[in-house]
Amino acid sequence: MELGDAEAVGVHDDHDGGVGARVVLAGHSYGGMVISEAAARNPAVRALVYVGAFAPAPGESAGQLSGKFPGSTLGEALVAYPLAAGGQEFRIAEEKFHHQFCADLDAGEAALMAATQRPVTERALYGELTVSEPGWRSLPSWFVFGESDRNIPVAALRFMAERAGSRGTREVAGASHAIAVSQPDAVAAAILDAARHVRG
Repeated sequence: MELGDAEAVGVHDDHDGGVGARVVLAGHSYGGMVISEAAARNPAVRALVYVGAFAPAPGESAGQLSGKFPGSTLGEALVAYPLAAGGQEFRIAEEKFHHQFCADLDAGEAALMAATQRPVTERALYGELTVSEPGWRSLPSWFVFGESDRNIPVAALRFMAERAGSRGTREVAGASHAIAVSQPDAVAAAILDAARHVRG
């Protein structure tokens, strides 16, 4: 998973209309911003899973949430590139990527992730891209995150889970921001918990 991935898991139900499934949305990092907004606009979505992810309130940016508590070293690790249309995009400097993003993975896997990372825009992190009505206010949510996340401070992750009334929070000791890669069983367990709740 990169700086902002979001996935949908369908829990099939022959009696449900529309897409034919009750949907669990899972988002990693900035993907939490995406699922928070998308959930409020789609009645098929029945639960949310935040995987080392932002769970914003209206008007909050990813940058604001990341800076709300001490502990993030992401700003020091970013390299900025200007965009032709204005503004900037950011990548994590390759020499800092392993320590910053995935310290609990081996060096070879970290090097591959560093080389293939997708950039994120300044507007996405710090600008006006915010949610209007977050889905976690009306839908059950689950949280799984690493205790050693250097992108989003663990205090911020705990705060967002508590504020959202998390139905289940897994804080994995020693896990990095790349928790979906380093601790896939913990992430899968959180998603399965949400799916079981939705299936009823």
